[in-house]
Amino acid sequence: MPRLAAALRGLAVAATAFALTFAAVPGGAAAEPRPSSDTAPSTVTAAPSAFVALRDVDPTIRQEMRYFTPHNFMGVPVTGYRQPLCILTRDAARALHRAQRSFLRRGYTLKVYDCYRPQRAVNHFVDWAEDLGDQRMKGEFYPRIDKSTLFRDGYIAEKSGHSRGSTVDLTLVRLPGLPTRPYIPGEPLTECYAPKKARFPDNSLDMGTGFDCFDTLAHTLDPRVRGQQRANRLLLKQGLESAGFRNYDKEWWHYTFTPETFPDTYFDFPVSRRSLSGRH
Repeated sequence: MPRLAAALRGLAVAATAFALTFAAVPGGAAAEPRPSSDTAPSTVTAAPSAFVALRDVDPTIRQEMRYFTPHNFMGVPVTGYRQPLCILTRDAARALHRAQRSFLRRGYTLKVYDCYRPQRAVNHFVDWAEDLGDQRMKGEFYPRIDKSTLFRDGYIAEKSGHSRGSTVDLTLVRLPGLPTRPYIPGEPLTECYAPKKARFPDNSLDMGTGFDCFDTLAHTLDPRVRGQQRANRLLLKQGLESAGFRNYDKEWWHYTFTPETFPDTYFDFPVSRRSLSGRH
């Protein structure tokens, strides 16, 4: 137990240092499609007290908030991400903490790419998808997909489960795991399904594709993904399901804690510490 406690303290320090380093990177974006409801009520713009910063619940979970940076399928920072901060409902954050404790014992740590996503960010995705001339990130994130089919194929939608606060995009990193280097806008792009050594460098386990890969190879149990890549996906899946999360089967990185705290409410407060202060 003393050694585990020391390891947890060390991870907390590393996570804080990483967050400060990553905050210096220019804003960013990334996508998670599909809402789970076709009839969403009015969007709520204030953060209720049921929302927390993940770092306050578990500072050992790595945070690489892609939508605060330009390394995403749009190539620009996403509207609404004012800080590189993971915000979730308290229930979802506590469940991630339970999963993290299990992974730490096996020599891994969770790393989140996206958590709560404001509706204004989803609107930004929609505007980008309607601009067929903007193809700057096609070479990495949707090399085999015609941008005109993104709505039809479900990669982009007008509502997202992330906006309800209990959905997270994440992966696993083998400890100690050095931070991933920042993306440099304009650098050469490599297909998100290329071999891991050829893809943009990521300190995570090899899951067969990169995060936000608009391709059927990103389906969690796609039969073409075999060997260690499949084993890594199942390791993540089994660990999160044991903590109460449900996987979206078309994205190996996408999980929702159930039952959701706000199953029918979509929020639009910005991703920032300020949104969590002075709330009702």
